[in-house]
Amino acid sequence: MGAELLRFRTDSSRLLGGPRPGYGTLQRNTEPSCMEVTGYRSQPWRAALCHACCVLSAGLLLLLFHWRPSLRVRAMCKPCALGRADWVIIRDRFGQRFTARVQTEMLGEGSLEHHPGARLEDRKSSIAVGVADEEESRDTIRLHQEERNVLRYYLFEGLRYVWMERQQAYCRVSALDEGWTCAELHLCRAGLGQQDHSSRRKIYGPNLIEVPVKSYAKLLVEEVLNPFYIFQVLSIVLWVCDAYYYYAACIFLISTISLGLSLYETRKQSTTLRNMARMSISIRVHRADGEEAMVSSAELVPGDCISLPLDGVLVPCDAALLTGECMVNESMLTGESVPVLKTPLPNGGGAAGTIYSPKEHQRHTLFCGTHIIQARSYVGQEVLAVVTRTGFCTAKGDLISSILYPKPVTFKFYKDAVKFVLFLAVLAFIGTLYSMLIMVKNQVPVGQIIIRALDLITVIVPPALPAAMTVGSIYAQNRLKKRGIFCISPPRINLCGKIRLVCFDKTGTLTEEGLDVWGVISLEDGRFMPIIHEPRRLPSGPMLHALATCHSITLLQGQPVGDPVDLKMVESTGWRLEMAEEDEGELPGLQCFGTKVLAMMNPPPEEEQPPDRKHRSPVAILRRFPFSSSLQRMSVLTKHPGDDACWLYIKGAPEVVASLCSTETVPADFSQVLRHYTADGFRVLALACRPLSAVRSFEDALQLTRDAAESSLTFLGFLVMKNVLKLESAPVITLLRNAGVRPVMVTGDNMLTAVNVARSCCMVGPNERVVFVTASPPGRDQPASLKFIPAELSQGEKQPEDAQQWDGRLHLAMNGKSFAVLQEHFADLLPKILVRATVFARMSPEQKTQLVCSLQELDYCVGMCGDGANDCGALKAADVGISLSEAEASVASPFTSCHANIECVPTVIREGRCSLVTSFGVFKYMALYSLVQFVSVLLLYTINTNLSDFQFLFFDLIITTTVAVLMGRTGPARELGVRRPQGALISVPVLGSLLLQTALLITVQVLSYFITVSQSWYVPLNSTVTAPQNLPNYENTVLFCISGFQYLILAVAMSKGYPFREPLYTNVLFLVVLMLLFGLLIWLTLYPLGFPKTLLKLQGIDDLNFKLLLLGIATLNFFAAFVLETALDYGLLGCLRKLRRKKASSKLFKRLEKDLSQQPSWPPLNEPLFATPRMSIAVR
Repeated sequence: MGAELLRFRTDSSRLLGGPRPGYGTLQRNTEPSCMEVTGYRSQPWRAALCHACCVLSAGLLLLLFHWRPSLRVRAMCKPCALGRADWVIIRDRFGQRFTARVQTEMLGEGSLEHHPGARLEDRKSSIAVGVADEEESRDTIRLHQEERNVLRYYLFEGLRYVWMERQQAYCRVSALDEGWTCAELHLCRAGLGQQDHSSRRKIYGPNLIEVPVKSYAKLLVEEVLNPFYIFQVLSIVLWVCDAYYYYAACIFLISTISLGLSLYETRKQSTTLRNMARMSISIRVHRADGEEAMVSSAELVPGDCISLPLDGVLVPCDAALLTGECMVNESMLTGESVPVLKTPLPNGGGAAGTIYSPKEHQRHTLFCGTHIIQARSYVGQEVLAVVTRTGFCTAKGDLISSILYPKPVTFKFYKDAVKFVLFLAVLAFIGTLYSMLIMVKNQVPVGQIIIRALDLITVIVPPALPAAMTVGSIYAQNRLKKRGIFCISPPRINLCGKIRLVCFDKTGTLTEEGLDVWGVISLEDGRFMPIIHEPRRLPSGPMLHALATCHSITLLQGQPVGDPVDLKMVESTGWRLEMAEEDEGELPGLQCFGTKVLAMMNPPPEEEQPPDRKHRSPVAILRRFPFSSSLQRMSVLTKHPGDDACWLYIKGAPEVVASLCSTETVPADFSQVLRHYTADGFRVLALACRPLSAVRSFEDALQLTRDAAESSLTFLGFLVMKNVLKLESAPVITLLRNAGVRPVMVTGDNMLTAVNVARSCCMVGPNERVVFVTASPPGRDQPASLKFIPAELSQGEKQPEDAQQWDGRLHLAMNGKSFAVLQEHFADLLPKILVRATVFARMSPEQKTQLVCSLQELDYCVGMCGDGANDCGALKAADVGISLSEAEASVASPFTSCHANIECVPTVIREGRCSLVTSFGVFKYMALYSLVQFVSVLLLYTINTNLSDFQFLFFDLIITTTVAVLMGRTGPARELGVRRPQGALISVPVLGSLLLQTALLITVQVLSYFITVSQSWYVPLNSTVTAPQNLPNYENTVLFCISGFQYLILAVAMSKGYPFREPLYTNVLFLVVLMLLFGLLIWLTLYPLGFPKTLLKLQGIDDLNFKLLLLGIATLNFFAAFVLETALDYGLLGCLRKLRRKKASSKLFKRLEKDLSQQPSWPPLNEPLFATPRMSIAVR
C-alpha cells in the first residue's frame, strides 16, 4: 500500500494520552503526494455559538468562514480520534488546507464476505472489507467495533479515502487492491457474484470521473463573495454616498459585465472538461454464475471481468489484459501517437506470484481513456480483461485531477505582489489619517470626513491589478497558439522566463523518431563477422529469424503498425506478417505448425530474395513478452514447421542481453565492438536465442514464465541502427547555451550513443571533456564505491598528462544504475555531480522524474522537453513541461508543441521572459497610477475639493484601462540573450524605480500646484464649500491636466523593449492610442471647449503662457522619467552592486558552481571513493 497509506508522524502528535491510537494528525509517508489529516467531531454548542456570532457580526464571521473553511471546522468542532471524526482538515503537500465531511454508508449483512483483498479459500464475514493474511501482509478495513456494518470514508479531489481500523488511518480506496498477484487477477475471469459486486459498488463508488459543473447561481454567490468583488461593491456604495453617480454606475456596469463573462467562461471550461472526462458506454461483463450481462461502464468495480469488442473501444477503466492482444492508442494520456501493443498478463510459474503493478505491468494494462484500435483473440477465445481501478483512481482520473486541482505555481513574483498591495494599503491608511487631520482642521462635517477617508482607500488600492497582471500571459498564450504551441496552464508562462536548465529526451526529441537499419553483425565460430548492411542477405538461421520475429508489430486494416524500430527492422528483412482476421478462422498453412499461433512471418517471394539466399519456410509466433523500460528487452516464442521444440528470440540493450547469455557464447571483444559503434552515435541492439524443448504448443507457451525463458541464451550478434539528429537540434542547443540556459540529455539509450549525440548537437563542445560517473552498490565486504573515469580512458585511449588541467568545461555523464547508487549512498556528493552532469543514459521513466525533482531541489527552474512516450512523469514534475505531440493539447504537460522538434523551447522561453517583463511593467504602472491619483486627491483634499465624477471615469477607463490592456501586446525580442528578467518585485531595481518615479510625480504635481496658486489671476476657493459643489476650480483643472500626462508618461516609461521585448513602435495599436490620448490631453490643456469642458468640469484659463508652461512641465516629466529608468537599468544599479558587499547567492546551484570553480582538481579522476555511513543516511 506504500505511499497511499496515512501513517502516524514519528513524533506521535496525539492530542490525548493513553493507549487508544487515532488521535490527532496522520501523515502519508515519503511520496510527493504526502498530506496530513486531522480529525474533528461536531459539537452542537460550538455550532450554536458560531451561528450567534455570525448574526452579531452582521455576517462578517460567516464571510470569514467562507474564505477559510478550516476555521469554520475548528470553531464548530473539537479535535478527536480520526476513527470517530465526522470532519477532517487536510493539509496537502503544498501547505494548502481543505475540509472534507466524513460520510458513512451502511453495508448489508454478509455483503463483506467477498472482497478483492481476501483469499478465495479464507473469506470471513467478521471482516468489514477484506481479510488479512495470517502474516498480516495485506492491508484491510475493519469496521469500528460499535459500527460493525458501517463504512466510513471521505472524498477529496475526487478520490475516496476509506477508514482502515487496523492501521488507524484513512487510505485511498485504490490501495485495497495493490496486493493482487497476477495469478489472483487471472482467477477473476470467472466474474463476480451479484452480492460481491454490490458490496464493492458501495466501497468503491461509481466508475465515473465527475467534473463538478456548478450552477450559475452558485457561481454567482461564490464570485460575489470574492474579496475583490466585495471591495468593488463597498466602493460603489461609497461613491453613491459621495454623489459620484455616473462613476459608480459605470463601474457597476463594467463589473457586472465582467462578472457575467467570468461566470460564462468558468462554466464553459467546466462543461468542456466534464465532456472530456465523461465516459459512459455499454460493456459486456462476466458473472460468477456463468452468465454475461451488458452493463453501463459506470457500474464497473475492481474485480469485474469484461469482454472487449474486437473492433475496438474506448477503455472505461484501468484493466489488466487476461487473454488476447490489443493495439492501443495512448496519445490522450502520453502524447505519443505510435500505437502500443498490449499482451496478456503473465500467468503460471514464478510470474503467478508476482504482485501486479500498473507501472511494472504497463504493457499488460489497458488504461482508462485510451482507445483500443483493434483487439485480437486467440483462436476460440474472447479478449478478456479484469478491472483494476475505477473513477479518479484510474490513469485518466489522475490526469483530470491534475487539471482540476493543479499544482500551485509558487512564484516569488506573485507573493511579492501581495506584499506590495499590503504596502499600498498601509500607505492608504497613512494618507487617510493625514486627510482626516486636514479636514478636521478645515471643519468638514464628520460624515463627509469618513466618506473622504474611505474614498482614499479605493483610490490607492487598485482593484483591477490582478486582472491587469494576467494580460501579458494571455497575449503570450495567443502568440504561442499561432506558432503551434498550446498551453493549458497560463500561469506557467511567466515561469518560462526563469528557466535555467532544460532536460531533453533523445529519441524523437533531439533525434528523428524513426531509425534506419545500418547493418547486422552476426557471429561465426564465436567471433564477430564484418557488418552486413542488407539483412535480407543473411543466411537462413537464428539471426535472420530473430530479426524477422522479435517484434511487437500487428496488422491494422491490413497495414503493419507498431514501434518504428520494429517496423524498420522487419522491413529490412523483407519478411511479411500474416495474422488471421476474426472471421477467417485459422491462418492458411497452420497445419504445418501443429498448434495455435498468434501470427506468422512469411519469407519474401522468391523473386525478391537474393539469388544465393532462398528462404521458403515461414516462422510462427506463439507468444510475445513485450518490451519493458525497466527490463530493457523484449522476446518472442516461435515455432518452425516440422520442429517439435520452440525457439525463444530476444532483443534489447546489449549489456542486458549479454548478461542473460551463457558466458562462452559472448565474444571476448563484445565491449570493444559495442563501444566502436555506440561512440559513433549508432544505436545498437543485441540479439540472442534459445531452443526450448519443453515448449511444444501454444498452451505450453502461455504457461512459460519470462524469467525461466530468458536465461542461458546463445548470443547472436548486433543490430546496428542509425539515429539521425534532427536539423533543428544543434542550432537550438547552441542558442540555449549562448543564452546561459543549461541543456541536459536524459535518455534510455546507451551511454556512448548518448554522449555522441550530445557532441553532435553541441551539448558538449569540441574542446570540452566528458567524464563518466561510475557508481557501484555495496558488495559483501566493501561499501558502495564511486569513480570518475575520463571518456577517452574508458574507450582504451591513453590518458593525457594534463588530464587534471583540461582547458574546456567538464561534463559528467552517468547511467541510471549509477544515479540510483548516488541517490542512496552518495547523497552528499549528488548535488555537486548534478551541477556538472550533462548526459544521463539508461534512465527509466521513474528516474527521469527523480532527476527533475533533484534538480529542482538545487533551486533550478527546470524545463523538460520530450515526446511523452515514457517521460510523462518528468514532464509533469518539471516547472515547465513541453510535450512534442500531434495532438492540439496533451494533459501530460502544460505545453504541447505540434511541431516535432525542439525549436519550441527557445520560443517558449522568449515568450516567458516577455510575459514576465510585461507583468512587471503592468504591475509597476498600476501601482504608480494609484499613487498618481492618490497624490492628486490628497493635494485636493487639503483645499477641500476633489476630482469630478467624469474626471475619475476619464482616468480610470479611457486612459488607464486602455493603456494597461494594450501594453501587453508588445511581442518578445527575437534574440534570446544571456540576461534574465527580474523575478522578484521586492528588489532594488523594482523598488528603486517605484520610489524614484513616485518622488518625481509628487514633485511635479506639488510644483504645478504652487505655480498655479502663485499666478496673479488665481482666485482661492471658498473654504466653506466642498466638492463637488466647488467644481470647477483652478487647482483641480491644473492637477487634472498634469496627472493625465503622468498616466501616459508612465505607460511609455514602463513599456520597456530591449532586451526581452520588441521596441515600443512595433506595438502599433498601443502607439496609435498613446498618440491619440496625448493629443486629447494637449487639446484639453490648451483649448478645453464646449461639451468636454462642461462634462469634465474644467476651469477655463485664459493665460496661454501658463498653459504652455504646463506642457513644458509635462515634457520635462517625460524626459526625467526616462532618465530615471535608464539610470536604474544601466548605471545606478551597477554602482550599488560595487559599493555593497557581494552576498552569497540564495540559489543553491550558484553556490555550488562557485565552490566548484575554486576546485580545479574536482572531480578526482580514477580515484575510487567509498560511501561512509554518514553519506548513506540521507537520500535526496
